[in-house]
Amino acid sequence: MAAPKNRRSVFLGRLPLPERNYLADALRTETVGGVILLVAAVAALLWANTPVRESYETVRTFHVGPSSLGLNLSLQHWAADGLLAVFFFVAGIELKRELVAGELRDPKAAALPVVAAICGMAAPALVYFTVAGSGNGSLAGWAVPTATDIAFALAVLAVIGTALPSALRAFLLTLAVVDDLFAILIIAIFFTSKLNFAALGFAVLGLAVFWLLLRKGVRGWYVYVPLALVNWALMYNSGVHATIAGVAMGLMLRCTRRDDEQQSPGEHIEHLVRPLSAGLAVPLFALFSAGVAVTGGALSEVFTRPETLGVVLGLVLGKAVGVFGGTWAAARFTRAELNPDLKWPDVLAVASLAGIGFTVSLLIGELAFSDDAVLVGEIKAAVLVGSLIAAVLASSLLKLRDNKYKKLCAEEDRDDDEDGIPDVYEQDDPEYHLRMAARYEAKAAAHRKLAQVASERTAQSNGPA
Repeated sequence: MAAPKNRRSVFLGRLPLPERNYLADALRTETVGGVILLVAAVAALLWANTPVRESYETVRTFHVGPSSLGLNLSLQHWAADGLLAVFFFVAGIELKRELVAGELRDPKAAALPVVAAICGMAAPALVYFTVAGSGNGSLAGWAVPTATDIAFALAVLAVIGTALPSALRAFLLTLAVVDDLFAILIIAIFFTSKLNFAALGFAVLGLAVFWLLLRKGVRGWYVYVPLALVNWALMYNSGVHATIAGVAMGLMLRCTRRDDEQQSPGEHIEHLVRPLSAGLAVPLFALFSAGVAVTGGALSEVFTRPETLGVVLGLVLGKAVGVFGGTWAAARFTRAELNPDLKWPDVLAVASLAGIGFTVSLLIGELAFSDDAVLVGEIKAAVLVGSLIAAVLASSLLKLRDNKYKKLCAEEDRDDDEDGIPDVYEQDDPEYHLRMAARYEAKAAAHRKLAQVASERTAQSNGPA
């Protein structure tokens, strides 16, 4: 007797309903924020390339803050170190939730997106090393093309009017979450130069107090917001990038639901803070960081200077090859079957979309070349050009399957019995089929009644005068 075959897992299969609902709510906010981010980036470019460009430099280099606390910073600096701490706080909560309740909870299910994200960061770095090294350029920017900007990617989807099935959106979000984790580690390890151990010690103590208060169930924004600001200031003065404080506090929140809870504390706080991050913090960072002078000469240098060419090719080529290649290899290794409704070109399109590396790429570019203002501007231009090319490429690939995606999305959302639960989640429930049979019988009876009334009226009109 032949041994039974192991059941193969399905890659990009249907999400559990709670996960699907959470994803839809989170991505709705990110999509709106992504459109605002896109507007802010365009505004920055226009501001920096018009006759009033001097005012742009004046505004973003304007310093404000208490010097006695080491916080007399420019507005651009406040946006990069302060506002992005809110962004990374949300990223910390997302990561914690993925680890305890999402795609990363099950090691087998997590293998594909984690491997894809790792390969999607290693390949762009390798492309940058190859291009910059062969051209005798600086290797300091190797991490610039490794990031994926989920908000900008979703803004592109909103602009081109493409509705991705929930499984592809979840894959893109999980990629971005793992991507953010490694970006955090890169910033903490490679862009920390001088350490102030006293400030770092107090920052760790402040984080420990934050964790203890959470475990004791203490509530009240008036407790946590001031403590979070103190922790951020201490982390900034320690020499470690201040956004690490945001990530650490996000990871400390509980993201599992108890029996009497509709939302965990982490989900509740993320629901409150995500609009602030997506709609204000990240767009303001883009406004003060994306304004680079764009001229014919500058654009030509993007494709001739080894550092900038490495960034462009890393985002466009490295991301697509890394994410797609890592996903395909992991699927083969784990014997995972691709969802029969999707094809591998769909994965390639999402992999190309991951090449939009805006927010974190700009931040890492500023950190990598902080001692060369001219090169920072050129790297930013390369990030913009690379992200634009990746967006156009991904849009073209996605549009080829747009009709198929719309049909899949319509099937996912169909709710014939109008009970608030999509029918695809009820098809294995016998009561669902009984409800649908009763519904169809009621409709048929109504149609028969209407037909009978119409027949009687016709008979009366054709009768003797």
